[in-house]
Amino acid sequence: MAVKFDVVIAGGGFAGAYAARALVKAWGRTAARPRVALIAEQNVLVFQPMLAEVAGSSLSPIDVVNPLREFCRGVTVLQGRITRIDWSKRELELDGGRFTRDHRVGFGELALTLGSVTDLSRVPGMSEYGRPLKNVADALRIRAGVINRLEEANLVDDLELRRRLLTFVIVGGGYTGVETAGQIFDLIHEVQPLYSRTRRDELRVVLVHSRDTLLNDIGPELGHYAGEALKQRGLEIWLNRKVVEVTASRAVLDNGDSIETHSVISTIGNAPNPVVARLCEQVGIAPRRGRIPVEPTLRVPGCEHLWAAGDCAEVPWMDRDTPKICPPTAQFAMRQGSLLGANIAAAMAGGSGKPFAFRYLGQLASIGAREAVAEILGLRFKGFLAWWMWRTIYLSKLPSLKRKLRVVADWTFDLLFARDISLVLPPPDEVLRSIHLETDEELFAEGDPCRGVYYVRTGEVVMASADGARHVYPAGEVIHREGLDSRGRWKGRTYATASTDLVVFRQQALKLLEEDLELRRRRVSE
Repeated sequence: MAVKFDVVIAGGGFAGAYAARALVKAWGRTAARPRVALIAEQNVLVFQPMLAEVAGSSLSPIDVVNPLREFCRGVTVLQGRITRIDWSKRELELDGGRFTRDHRVGFGELALTLGSVTDLSRVPGMSEYGRPLKNVADALRIRAGVINRLEEANLVDDLELRRRLLTFVIVGGGYTGVETAGQIFDLIHEVQPLYSRTRRDELRVVLVHSRDTLLNDIGPELGHYAGEALKQRGLEIWLNRKVVEVTASRAVLDNGDSIETHSVISTIGNAPNPVVARLCEQVGIAPRRGRIPVEPTLRVPGCEHLWAAGDCAEVPWMDRDTPKICPPTAQFAMRQGSLLGANIAAAMAGGSGKPFAFRYLGQLASIGAREAVAEILGLRFKGFLAWWMWRTIYLSKLPSLKRKLRVVADWTFDLLFARDISLVLPPPDEVLRSIHLETDEELFAEGDPCRGVYYVRTGEVVMASADGARHVYPAGEVIHREGLDSRGRWKGRTYATASTDLVVFRQQALKLLEEDLELRRRRVSE
């Protein structure tokens, strides 16, 4: 039985969170107001422009997140990953965790603010050896990886191995790539004196970019300045180059060169959200470059109760009388979200919504060492002044006073003291887990999505499908691909016929399977 809401906002990023706040503002917090649910994979709003500083150990991870339940008071926040949307039934399906899977949520109005996903599989080896930077956990893993490489380099006498350990490759010369490269460079050079068996001339940071200038969105002048400033500090900038393969010890480029390294950070690889793509198929919409085309009011054409905003939406925008498509940046997502909430409230009251309009303010990027580049209202700034502007503007955009004070404190400590190299790792991925079933106890139901590969240690399980087919898995067998349909779902109900112990292989094994299935779907659709 699905719990029903009048409005469901799918996605807890900037667009979704600001849409939820706008709905509360429009309706107030009275008991008679329509029911609104915000569905997010994490229970926090992540201020992504500052993730690079978390990776570089100049900010705490707590500084860049804000609890959604505090930010969106008056809205029901549901934490879970959306696995499927059934438009005909006006329902979506959530995976909330180990014990709350396949939870169904009904909706009247649906607002898609899911954004993009990270797909590193396009570059062979990148999924296995590259580190993305999409959320706080990624930033913490990058920070831990950098510090671990310094610790290992401090152990070894082999010069070649030590140089490889102290070489860090960042792929992508956009905002995230440039800021991450600057932060990693600052971190390793600032703390290197603490590692007595390493030398400063062994430290190496390489930024690989596929175009001829960095920061293409900000213009060639400031992009060129950013590149020259990074080079003067000692970073290597490889332009017009692509990483085409990654192994455990090197990054291979498209011209045949390679960089010997054990650390690759990828800031590219954004891909359309598969949930959004499958919904487009259901409603007969052709996405453009993975984004849903919407009207200026953010309503999806031809779908009266479907809306979209943020990175997953193609929003038309007039930039000084020039028609454009909104770029997928935070400043646009915030404003789209606020308009989305107001327009949904107006539509449900029988009114009409307003078109999206926004005067572009500009863009900023920090390049480390208290330098930045900025374009504000058509004016360009660089150096220390741009860095001060970068910090001031981003500080003003943080969602709460508590977070602002935390960031000010951490930035002040950063000016006075060395960066913290305490090694605090995020929880490790749970690759293996044991499961015990009693006789007739169900392992999973027919149609459930595959979440692991199961090895039967003792006992016996049976997979029985609706068409009468049965497959018996005794001790020593593996429940895997042969039990899946083309959608990656189990073909039959699977249960124990005796007291049974199993081992489930999760995370990495499942990720490879899901990537394989998704790539197959894309090839078929193309």
